[in-house]
Amino acid sequence: MAQWTSAVGAPALARQLQAQQPRPAGPGTRRPPAYRALADGIRLLVLEGRVPVAARLPAERELALALAVSRTTVAAAYEALRNEGFLESRRGAGSWTAVPAGNPLPARGLEPLPPESLGSMIDLGCAALPAPEPWLTRSIQGALEELPPYAHTHGDYPAGLPALRRTLADRYTERGIPTMPEQIMVTTGAMGAIDAICHLFAGRGERIAVESPSYANILQLMREAGARLVPVAMAEGLKGWDLPRWRQVLRDAAPRLAYVVADFHNPTGALADEDQRRQLVDAARSAGTVLLVDETMSELCLDDETDMPRPVCAFDPAGSTVLTVGSASKAFWAGMRIGWVRAAPDVIRSLVAARAYADLGTPVLEQLGVNWLMGTGGWDEAVALRRQQARRNRDEMVPALRRELPDWEFEVPHGGLTLWVRAGGLSGSRLAEVGERVGVRVPSGPRFGVDGAFEGYVRLPFTVGGPVAEEAAARLAAAARLVRTGVTTGTEAPRTFVA
Repeated sequence: MAQWTSAVGAPALARQLQAQQPRPAGPGTRRPPAYRALADGIRLLVLEGRVPVAARLPAERELALALAVSRTTVAAAYEALRNEGFLESRRGAGSWTAVPAGNPLPARGLEPLPPESLGSMIDLGCAALPAPEPWLTRSIQGALEELPPYAHTHGDYPAGLPALRRTLADRYTERGIPTMPEQIMVTTGAMGAIDAICHLFAGRGERIAVESPSYANILQLMREAGARLVPVAMAEGLKGWDLPRWRQVLRDAAPRLAYVVADFHNPTGALADEDQRRQLVDAARSAGTVLLVDETMSELCLDDETDMPRPVCAFDPAGSTVLTVGSASKAFWAGMRIGWVRAAPDVIRSLVAARAYADLGTPVLEQLGVNWLMGTGGWDEAVALRRQQARRNRDEMVPALRRELPDWEFEVPHGGLTLWVRAGGLSGSRLAEVGERVGVRVPSGPRFGVDGAFEGYVRLPFTVGGPVAEEAAARLAAAARLVRTGVTTGTEAPRTFVA
């Protein structure tokens, strides 16, 4: 019986391998043989989760043709992977990916490390900050005081608690977008909202246009839903969207859905200006494309001189073209799994009806906590504290990176939580692999692209500051030296670092 659960075709695997940058040859080092380079490339794809574990690989002849190399090279690479525990084979069943005993299974998303690992590892994989106390504790205390009437009900509110729906609608109205509670559905985080929207609007095989790069976890969610992702390149630097490219993709590919982050884009930090927002809404409406706008970073403007544009939904107030997703996770705390959708009432009704076959509703206590924060002014004070913390971290991490890694290139965003860094000609995948060995966890650029794009990039969230930021930069510099010299094995264990 075959042990593989999925398969990767020769053309797809070849595209991912060819997108990888070759390992730089350091002084006195020689390039590895072709079979070794191929084996290393496949191993990196497995370690990053871009090729799943237990995925059947193409036959040697098929991959050799796709890569324009000899079959002997592919056979030798497969044999090396088998010897290292990254490949298993059986006559008649083919070869499939594996991980050696004792290795953790690679993750395809960007989930945080468990707390027990944080003593020796600096985690830059997750763009999230600790809770802004005392506001978390106060919100839970306030929620507990409001809980008794709800405890006498069944506790299932598929559209969300009426009180929180009303509060969220009022906040949109205060921002200049008149909104009724019937236009709001409360979800279990932004991921829950986007998952529900994708299943409603973009079934298996449907096209979804996405920014390139884009948020890795959302890209993976869409892949696993069976969507066909159509990447649209961002404008250079922090300039937002490339509107001519968007108009062309919407016209030619006619995607059913388009996913964008207009406010302090994850991962680049770009802020789309008001004219770009208006033009994109008009282009989506003309193409019949539903525009899914992720606002989870919208409240994290870190520089007072930055003028925030109106929300994208201001250019489609009825919500027929623009679906807006918000969340408490970035602005408040990732552990507060409360998100929401703003859309036309008929869209909300469809989402609520579909929810009966998913999670039924969002936990009541957390909804009461967010409602307490927004109703008492605690939300605004907590967000101000969050901005102060993120600004301080950014302003401490940036000089540390520029001192330790002067050849790395990035622009400093005016908000959000992330730096999008061109890693001085090094492979982001290899930096991620070696970084874990020297005690810093960082996601590589290809996680944020489609089909292996952005190999020369890493994403660095400014979620640590002070001595921890200094140490993170030093460890990244150590990883870069090892990658540059071709030494990616046998590195010493990181020292324990207590923040």
